[in-house]
Amino acid sequence: MPLPKNEYVSNVWKDGIFANKVVFCTGGAGTICSAQVRALVHLGADACIIGRNAEKTERMAADIATARPGARVLGLGDVDVRKPESLQSAADRCVKELGGIDFVIAGAAGNFLASMAQLSTNAFKSVMDIDVLGSYNTVKATMPYLLESAVKHRTDGKTPPANGTGGRIIFVSATIHYTGAPLQTHVSVAKAGVDALAHAVCIEQGPRGITSNVIAPGPIGSTEGMQRLSRAGSTATQGKGLPSGRWGTVKEIADATVFLFSDAGNYVNGEILVVDGGAWHMPSTGPGQEFQYPDFLLSDAAVTGVKGGKKAKL
Repeated sequence: MPLPKNEYVSNVWKDGIFANKVVFCTGGAGTICSAQVRALVHLGADACIIGRNAEKTERMAADIATARPGARVLGLGDVDVRKPESLQSAADRCVKELGGIDFVIAGAAGNFLASMAQLSTNAFKSVMDIDVLGSYNTVKATMPYLLESAVKHRTDGKTPPANGTGGRIIFVSATIHYTGAPLQTHVSVAKAGVDALAHAVCIEQGPRGITSNVIAPGPIGSTEGMQRLSRAGSTATQGKGLPSGRWGTVKEIADATVFLFSDAGNYVNGEILVVDGGAWHMPSTGPGQEFQYPDFLLSDAAVTGVKGGKKAKL
């Protein structure tokens, strides 16, 4: 049964604005990325979502397809973003079955809470490989197709592109590295790298018509990420201490995605769009803050009470 529209996209967007477009999304079975893709599909796009878990990815693809009658949504599982050949095969299949790639969302990521004392070299490398190397592999696999789309759908900013927009990529990042956060060394370093990669793509591929931007979500309710970073029943789940007074929704991330891929986002390139209700301006509300600083770190205790934690020491 289709999800209610108001759970994943606002009414301000015109139906059909992404007709005949194709979005390729890594991490597409996740709660945030699936909402981003669902919004685009509702507004006319077809999609290809990528994931490591085949059953979960295929199931999510079928669910997203209910957003619009006639939508085509491929769910390609057993794809590891750390392996270039795996991603290349997925991108090629997407183009073969759906006709091209106009939009890319690089959303595959790894996260958990761990102090440096509890963070092994392999765990650190794993996050770097998924977030940074995975994003770069996504760029390499899809860029030839994005460039084709950019040529077809280039705009001068004065008149709407005749066949809609194309040649656009969004990297899903975070705000953790802006001020720093305990228990998030691995993610802070990885997301800083993702931001730098997005800027490099803008600089090198912008002259060819590509737009490359970052969406940095803050605390988003009812997501796998927040389950891994917050203790159940904690005061953080109420959004206390946030300027906007609440956690965000996946719909608000999806709306930002629609904006950047739409005609309204034509001249936005190399930017970071923070969607966090002002949370990053209040670092005491960031991930890991439920573990009292610096006492928890000085204790060398393992993180408990969350779904994401590492016990292995260096």
